[in-house]
Amino acid sequence: MKTLKIINQNGSCCTNTKEIKVQKNIKNLPIAIIGAGPIGLAAAAHLVEHKQAFILLEAGHEVAHNIRTWGHVTLFSPWRYNINKAAKAILDASDWEEPNLDTLPTGHELIDLYLKPLSNLMQIKPHIQLNSKVVGISRQFNDKMKTKNRVEQSFIIYIEQENDIRMIEARAVIDVTGTWGNPNPANSTGIWLQNEKALADHIEYGIPSINTNTKRYANKKIAVIGGGHSAINTLLALAELQEENPVTKLVWIMRKKSVEEAYGGEEKDALAARGALGVRIRELVDTGKVEVITPFYISQVKKEENIHIVGTINGEQKVLTGFEELIVNAGNRPDLSINSELRLSIDTATESVQALAPLIDPNEHSCGTVRAHGEEILRQPEKNFYIVGAKSYGRAPTFLMATGYEQVRSITAYLSGDEEASKRVELELPETGVCSINLVNQSNTCC
Repeated sequence: MKTLKIINQNGSCCTNTKEIKVQKNIKNLPIAIIGAGPIGLAAAAHLVEHKQAFILLEAGHEVAHNIRTWGHVTLFSPWRYNINKAAKAILDASDWEEPNLDTLPTGHELIDLYLKPLSNLMQIKPHIQLNSKVVGISRQFNDKMKTKNRVEQSFIIYIEQENDIRMIEARAVIDVTGTWGNPNPANSTGIWLQNEKALADHIEYGIPSINTNTKRYANKKIAVIGGGHSAINTLLALAELQEENPVTKLVWIMRKKSVEEAYGGEEKDALAARGALGVRIRELVDTGKVEVITPFYISQVKKEENIHIVGTINGEQKVLTGFEELIVNAGNRPDLSINSELRLSIDTATESVQALAPLIDPNEHSCGTVRAHGEEILRQPEKNFYIVGAKSYGRAPTFLMATGYEQVRSITAYLSGDEEASKRVELELPETGVCSINLVNQSNTCC
């Protein structure tokens, strides 16, 4: 049975909700950051810089727990765009060894060479709480409906930790929980069906580590679903497996009008690495190592003797059969359930922060063409509550880590009383952006 603990302003605990005292001055409370990934830790570094009290909550057992699940993937942007300036400033004052800024880190290296050393600094470590899953946020004594004295009340953050439900008070909340772990389904309409959920043991979402799980995929018929660079990288990794296990059959299913749309500029691409990726996947398709089915709109996946993929191609219904494993690279979506008792402005199409939607629409933008934005764009109707990072982009795949760093720089300046700094733009990217795509075994993940 779970018990309820309330963390008061002075840090002491009690088990009786009657002992909660109304805060007459919520300015004395800490700022809560939810999610200890790169953007959450950058927010912490900026709050250290501004000498502001904060608490950093992480659901996993280590910082950047979600990144560890895709640690084998290489980021497409070099180190110089993945290290936050405020974080670097306090790291440089320690015995930290800066990585080569022109190299491309893997997810594991991002954690081990940067995020862990940052989290272990004396200015940050005491304020981190691991294994602390936030399940809800509200205003003290108020649900979403209540208006009177709302902004004068502190935020109450409900946390599951071991067998306890704890409550923490905060004067402001920065939600950096991301979208990882909340994937879109294979279904082209975005609807999650029970048939797909029932196939959980035979479907992976994102870019799996093929090299460490060869038995699962070797000599099987595999469908890779998605038309982006994540799908291409998955196919390239599977093609290496296919060389050693020639019975392995690879089928690439997407919605693009033609496979050529997925190749990009190839040799003419201004970014050589991205072009090389297109050249390599074209070669695999042209030699028959990868079968392409497009434009295919999936209506459901289901288990018969094997996995059947039901959909429509060129206006006719078709059932694709014989699959043993599926890998779905259809992106992710935000989980807004913890924010359900707060007053939010969310775009109905992208599920991003409302004012941000026109700037990040993937129909118009890539992550290299999204202009810098800060506190004013990210401001919510719920005063002093912010959604930042990948979650602020909703379903749009145009998020860039450096953009997230600029978001929290602006917000933390505003919450620290420096409105002028919050309005400045300090994000610097090269003319081509850093949305390049790496060679084989490297991902195009926009973070």
